Amino acid sequence: MKNKIADAILSNQTVPMTKSSGRLLACGIFAGPVYVGLGLLQIAIRPGFNITRHALSLLSNGDLGWIQISNFLVTGVLLIAGAIGLHRSLTSGRGRTWAPRMLGLYGLGLIGAGIFRADPALGFPPGTPLDHNSMSWHGQMHFVAGGLGFAGLIASCFIFAIRFRIFGRTGWSTYSLITGIVFLAGFMGVASGAKGVAIILFSLAVVLSFAWLSGVFQHVRSQENSPGA
Repeated sequence: MKNKIADAILSNQTVPMTKSSGRLLACGIFAGPVYVGLGLLQIAIRPGFNITRHALSLLSNGDLGWIQISNFLVTGVLLIAGAIGLHRSLTSGRGRTWAPRMLGLYGLGLIGAGIFRADPALGFPPGTPLDHNSMSWHGQMHFVAGGLGFAGLIASCFIFAIRFRIFGRTGWSTYSLITGIVFLAGFMGVASGAKGVAIILFSLAVVLSFAWLSGVFQHVRSQENSPGA
């Protein structure tokens, strides 16, 4: 076992997978399906929610707001577990330290977004005035937590883009770069206050980023006996 680990480090491979590391990476793989699945469910069952006007964060309000709050918390925990799995598995090469840290920051940001609820706005939940745009202290904290988490995600995309390029994984490098750019553009659009197409594009960027995350975690998990990520 020690010889295998030494060979892995010298050849920029991942450490042979332990059961605990494999389970942690699996948590990262399932984070995206959990978040997107619960998001789609709520879009279908929450009266008054309109994806062309309302960000998913607004689902934290109302009688069923606990679903989205739980979605933030569970997804954040799964991502942190996945980041720990990456930290254990990536033993060498560019980004082996900061990629897991940035994904862990994203997980913490999602947990913070669940703890600090977004304010009702734009007619949601039903009964909220359309022009209600005031922000409470917890609404401000929600925005800060989300912003920090998104910064971690975007940074991890660019870090992995460099790492994959160094290892000759051109396709994965391009995928990582595009994901980071698309998510950054989508977040900037929403943060600017734009509605309609901007919110839809940001929602698509969220789906793209979680698909990328699941792919990266699975890619690393499959590296037990092959060249590193």
